[in-house]
Amino acid sequence: MAERFQFSIAATDGKARTGTIAMRRGEIRTPAFMPVGTAGAVKAVTPEELVACGAEIVLANTYHLYLRPGHDTVRELGGLHAFMHWTGPILTDSGGFQAFSMEALRRLDEEGVRFKSHLDGSLHLLTPESSMEIQAALGSDIAMVLDECPPLPSPRESVEQAVERTTRWAERSRQAYAGPGVPFAIVQGGTFEDLRARSAEALVAMDFPGYAIGGVSVGEPPQAIAAVARSTAALLPAGRPRYLMGVGRPEDLVEAVAGGVDLFDCVMPTRNARNGTLFTSRGKVNIKREENRKDPGPLDPDCACEACRHYSRAYLRHLYVAGEILAARLHTIHNLTFYLGLMRRMRDAIAEGGFAAFRERFLCDVAAG
Repeated sequence: MAERFQFSIAATDGKARTGTIAMRRGEIRTPAFMPVGTAGAVKAVTPEELVACGAEIVLANTYHLYLRPGHDTVRELGGLHAFMHWTGPILTDSGGFQAFSMEALRRLDEEGVRFKSHLDGSLHLLTPESSMEIQAALGSDIAMVLDECPPLPSPRESVEQAVERTTRWAERSRQAYAGPGVPFAIVQGGTFEDLRARSAEALVAMDFPGYAIGGVSVGEPPQAIAAVARSTAALLPAGRPRYLMGVGRPEDLVEAVAGGVDLFDCVMPTRNARNGTLFTSRGKVNIKREENRKDPGPLDPDCACEACRHYSRAYLRHLYVAGEILAARLHTIHNLTFYLGLMRRMRDAIAEGGFAAFRERFLCDVAAG
């Protein structure tokens, strides 16, 4: 798989590191954030706008694309890259998390996950093999193996069983994968350090091109998320990318990078944008607030995105209150620019040997905001 996936580390600063993932469809500079395109689109923005925001890779949802329009349809239309007009790398999840989250509509056994579609109630079976087949049909560059993600809280016995099943499913997934990209394994174990260590040891022995830290951000406090990310990252090979799934707040990203994590995804910047919560260099802004009604200034004077260059806070508030679609577009462009800019600033700080100072300043600003 070396010809389609190479990871190199350019600089380290403490445990934080910056590098490059080279793939057949382009390079990803790490640490990197992946905007979430659930159904083959990052809500409210075009691929061209994603590039302008600084995105180099996006995430798509296997479960949703399998149900609609169907992976065979996507394959017939040239694959997901052509279908959604995105030329860079795409990571697809396994679909398992979405199936598991519908507890009333699914049943889990060793074969896989049996679930009812949330669209029409039709019955489906998702197995490690079929998840790999679906992602291969989509043409994913990084395909996540099917894992079992236990909810929080779960007793130790349930988490231990999930770790063992995740290991068995990872081996089945690796054997079944025949796509154009590479598969990544997912470490489970909840907040139990010994179970995380057991999961990581078994998966590392299978020699995957990359590893994800799963089962995090399912309700834990921020301190627990940071601790699990840091301790699990230390168990993973230094020469392979480490991906923290579904996290999250800007301060969580900074703390995880400090612990040696390279890749992130989360719906937070896009979902918050549509709800009128915007991230700025001076703290979060609720654009709905009355104080913005007559404010002629930019949302963030330190931001060069389209929303901040051309429009006032007063106008952005007006668009949101009036229910104009343009509000979601401009807010999403801004939040993604902020998140992707944060990753760039961290890469620069690591390369310059100043990440510790950057982290301290950033977390102080968050606390003050």
